Amino acid sequence: MQLLADVQHSFLRFDVAQTGVERVAVSEALGRICGSERASPIDVPNDDNSAMDGFAILAGDQTSFEISQRVQAGDAPEPLKAGTAARIFTGAVLPPNSDTVVIQENCSFDQDQVRIKQMPDKGANVRSRAQDLSAGDTVVPAGRRVTAIDLSLLNSVGFSEVDVRKRLRVAVLATGDELVAPGQPLSVGKIYNSNQVMLTSLCEQAGCEVVWQARVDDTAQATQEALQKASQQADLILSSGGVSVGEEDHVKSAVEALGALSFWKIKMKP
Repeated sequence: MQLLADVQHSFLRFDVAQTGVERVAVSEALGRICGSERASPIDVPNDDNSAMDGFAILAGDQTSFEISQRVQAGDAPEPLKAGTAARIFTGAVLPPNSDTVVIQENCSFDQDQVRIKQMPDKGANVRSRAQDLSAGDTVVPAGRRVTAIDLSLLNSVGFSEVDVRKRLRVAVLATGDELVAPGQPLSVGKIYNSNQVMLTSLCEQAGCEVVWQARVDDTAQATQEALQKASQQADLILSSGGVSVGEEDHVKSAVEALGALSFWKIKMKP
């Protein structure tokens, strides 16, 4: 688990300038890395609305009201007439000139009149405009791995697309004449190639795109050719094996022949 965490952390820090940014549908952004900050263009909620089914009123001493309108979610209400109540349902916009919702369980009512049996505090059962988000608030910051909740938030403020970092393209090489593909007969001196599937899977779990995989023979030519081909397709090359100082270890010399080696060795032994 720690190895996976370390690999994912390293990939998340990979310079965005080296991978670039692309725009995708919000529905396709799960697990991707947000490429630019997304700020809300609207308030959420974008109007005061009712948190309960009941009656919208202007709070005061009055307890009996004529029902002047009916408001359900999606309706655009009229301003509330003085001394009246609006029949209102959960999620519906609060009529102008009202400030409180009385839940229907605390009322007796028919089609035309409502009597409040238990008056709530002023402002009760109202979800205020911008209670969750204000216009300009950050919805998803750049560099964040996008979650399912982020997708919902992006849609809730009207975004259908989002900028994400392009997937890091990775080539995975396993060097060694001794390596045999699982499922094939194993002769003397041979071992099964197990590193490749592990490295490939870790890359995919970290959100990368594995563009090429290969087993590489223990020769200088094969190693150089594999690295050259991988460098033409991938942003990052992961290789296993061939990095010691034996006569059949060619990765170090191949890297030096094709480019530059800026780091070599850690203080650790197998």
